[in-house]
Amino acid sequence: MSTANRSFIWYELMTTDAGAARAFYQHVFGWEARPAGVPGIDYTLLAAAGRDVGGLFPMPTEGCGGGDAPADMHPCWLGYIASPDVDDDARRITAAGGRVLKEPTDIPGVGRFAVVADPHGAVFQVMSGTTSQEFEPVPEWTPGHFGWHELSAGDGAAAWQWYSGLFGWTENEVMDMGPAGTYRIFSTGRGPCGGMLTRTPEMPVPMWLFYVCVQDVDGAIARVTAGSGRLLMGPHEVPGGAWIATFLDPQGAMFAVVGGRGGSPA
Repeated sequence: MSTANRSFIWYELMTTDAGAARAFYQHVFGWEARPAGVPGIDYTLLAAAGRDVGGLFPMPTEGCGGGDAPADMHPCWLGYIASPDVDDDARRITAAGGRVLKEPTDIPGVGRFAVVADPHGAVFQVMSGTTSQEFEPVPEWTPGHFGWHELSAGDGAAAWQWYSGLFGWTENEVMDMGPAGTYRIFSTGRGPCGGMLTRTPEMPVPMWLFYVCVQDVDGAIARVTAGSGRLLMGPHEVPGGAWIATFLDPQGAMFAVVGGRGGSPA
């Protein structure tokens, strides 16, 4: 895969009940699910219309936060950022004040990855593939695929300097959100694909939130609640005419959707 743009390229759910989570997300987004087929690893691949979007697996003992205490264990979605050299990225992240939670590790036949955190504790992963095959992104706002990446940071301005310095991301627009503070829209190489802000009191910790594209936000809300998920916020209109909503899945992982209403595209 190409890693020139340092984009998010993969999304992964660690959860306490993989079977229930698989059924929930299949119901909400119509995702197809199949075993990854890696011996000794309980990993499910998720796809939209035949195109892989991510994976899920049972939560490891250290939890998503990387700590050893049970309090650190919670279901969560994590995103992978493309890397030309995972080991070098791990060194650079540490030198810049971040942490390496899982040292660079090979996935046979897939690539090499590391689990890391920014200086305020938001967790993400860096990954390089085993071949030079070009990663083919789907068209923007394709239903069932992740289309927006939002960081609720410990300090929005400091986080922007950190990520843009490490990965070369560019700033598209800075918006005054009133009491919610400054919202910084950024690009990882194509068009705008995410935003950063200082976390609000509603966000328990600094974290990345990933938005799945849908045609009808109201329909997604109905499917989530019918599947025992919880609506946290929305539907809420955002600049550009799209609508968003944020949820907890039945196991407690936070995710969001972005799209139109009543079946109309955003």
